[in-house]
Amino acid sequence: MTRHLILMRHAKSDWGSAGQRDHDRPLNARGRAAAKALGRWLKVHGTLPDQILCSSAVRTQETCALLGLAVTPEILRTLYLADPPEMLAELQAATGQCVLMLGHNPGIADLAMELLGDPPDHERFGDYPTGATLLARFDIPDWAGLRPGTGEVETFVIPRELV
Repeated sequence: MTRHLILMRHAKSDWGSAGQRDHDRPLNARGRAAAKALGRWLKVHGTLPDQILCSSAVRTQETCALLGLAVTPEILRTLYLADPPEMLAELQAATGQCVLMLGHNPGIADLAMELLGDPPDHERFGDYPTGATLLARFDIPDWAGLRPGTGEVETFVIPRELV
């Protein structure tokens, strides 16, 4: 059976408020526009999640809400600035056929690299800019069987290509 993973870094956030905790930073105007564009792109592409795993940070939750998807996200503190092993553990416990994981760099970029057999031929894949989104396919019966190096790229996109 095939499982699909959407690995998305949160959209561009606002650094404007002095003294604001990193966890509490919202999106800026560019980030809000990018999140809406990514939601439209997912719908046009026809890859819609039936499960969303989202970091508890304000910017990831706001990105998720602006995607306009019909799935209630699971808000996970463990995904806030998580490293690949923590993210992999959350994915291995997932139950959806198509899972969207919304997180942060460097963890999300490192996880994307680890999961794929061959990375996409995209100049920005290595730095995984804000809003970067990977669609990958795994031939596994359930997420518990997810292993590094087993994913196949379906596509990779950054917001600049959509807005």
